[in-house]
Amino acid sequence: MTTDHRTDRRTTDRADRADRADRRAWLGLALLLLPTLVLAMDMGVLFFAVPFIATDLHPSGTQQLWIMDMYSFLLAGLLIPMGALGDRIGRRKLLIGGTAAFAAASLVAAWSDGAGRLIAARALLGIAGAVFGPSTLALIRNMFPDPKQRQSAIGAWSGVMMAGATLGPVLGGLLLDHFWWGSAFLIAVPAMLLVMFLAPVLLPEYRAPQRGRFDLLGAALSMAAVLPVVYGVKTLAVDGWSPLPALVLLAGLAVGGALVVRLRTAANPLIDVGLFRIRTYTGAITVNTIAMFAMMGFTLFTSQYLQLVKGYSPLSASLWALLPSVGVGAAVGGFGALAGRVRPAVLLVAGFLAAAAGFVAMALVGPDSSLALPLVAAGVIAAGSVGTVSITGEMVLSAAPADRAGAAGATSETAQELGSSLGIAVLGAAGAAIYRSRMDGAAPEAARDTLGGAVTTAAHLPGEAADRLLATARDAFADGMHVAAVVGVLVMLGAALAAHLLMRHLPVPGAADAAAQREEEELAA
Repeated sequence: MTTDHRTDRRTTDRADRADRADRRAWLGLALLLLPTLVLAMDMGVLFFAVPFIATDLHPSGTQQLWIMDMYSFLLAGLLIPMGALGDRIGRRKLLIGGTAAFAAASLVAAWSDGAGRLIAARALLGIAGAVFGPSTLALIRNMFPDPKQRQSAIGAWSGVMMAGATLGPVLGGLLLDHFWWGSAFLIAVPAMLLVMFLAPVLLPEYRAPQRGRFDLLGAALSMAAVLPVVYGVKTLAVDGWSPLPALVLLAGLAVGGALVVRLRTAANPLIDVGLFRIRTYTGAITVNTIAMFAMMGFTLFTSQYLQLVKGYSPLSASLWALLPSVGVGAAVGGFGALAGRVRPAVLLVAGFLAAAAGFVAMALVGPDSSLALPLVAAGVIAAGSVGTVSITGEMVLSAAPADRAGAAGATSETAQELGSSLGIAVLGAAGAAIYRSRMDGAAPEAARDTLGGAVTTAAHLPGEAADRLLATARDAFADGMHVAAVVGVLVMLGAALAAHLLMRHLPVPGAADAAAQREEEELAA
């Protein structure tokens, strides 16, 4: 019996080794991180290019807004349909096709000779990004069957996604110091070409073994729901209340209701609604959304504080803003190391409590504070938020069947996009409301809405009057930031409670296997 037991154990050990990824898989992961980085960078690479584009192409105010927003709108609206399509026709196929289209659209954007052409190129970039974006995460599900290795791979993916959002504006600013504005688009071309040529060598192909017809109606409803919601939330966050974006937002929510009905009744739905009955899957997506709410929602305040309160140039401010990414890297490594030893609920609660502590520190930041305080606070918020995302990303992919990983991952990415928009909207609205109340009657009308307006107004006033206006506006901005930080604290504490309630049933990953192995060793002895 002992001999049989040892034979069984050797068989189990060989199976475990077979599940572990080889060097080719890790090289494939490195390749997948390239388009992930570019996808995230392209969201902010034009931040510093807008004045140059305005001088060269002379866009109208509306055209300028669409140049900035068209990319993220189409990216968010198409992620879920493209994730489901990749599950059916092949994830590597969509990755190669999407990166090829992204490279071509980048070339068109770089040499656009008119605002309309640049808007069209940005639309193509958003579509192409949505084509390959879900495949980068879904392929990890196939390449790393071992849960611990998959956790590390997804942690790297999450870290690169966050790093790209930070690096985009910085790299764009550096390029604009030496080249024309179109160079900001060309950085994507070499990376995409590398992916196109190496993907057939390093990446496996995967498609669902049983593929039904693609749900075209569901895809149309998905876009018609997500696009208006993202547009409405972002517009209300940036421009304040107005009837049109509010109506667009409500229309998107109504179409979302129709989408739910379609998903419940379709023979081959775009997303399996049964996934949302899985507590782990629903909890992970909820946690992801809240984490992005915290991460991106306060970025708006950090960038304005560095530029308009501390007086740094946009490029200098973006370089200082790189420092919190150190916390991101530490969080991804630390959470990944603990993922196999600590229950997920404990890690998620710790991440949200860390983010809450970061918001508490932000509530102490004033106009005269040392630069170290807001940077450390931002780093702690980012570390807690990204740490939770690195944990829940593996949960989303593991909870979903392998043949639905593309749609499941795309749903998670779309939720993150909505979380980012909601964070900017809710925290931005809270800060703006306090700023306006403090400035009402205390400053010229042009300075009452935003700190940027106050800085512009002060530039046309005599020295003493300008100093008084700036001091008042900066104090009002700090008061608004404090209220937004308090809102952030409350949201993070609520998220910690939700993470505990939704995830407390999950054991330490691999705990059952470890217990079984110990029992086998005792029997063998």
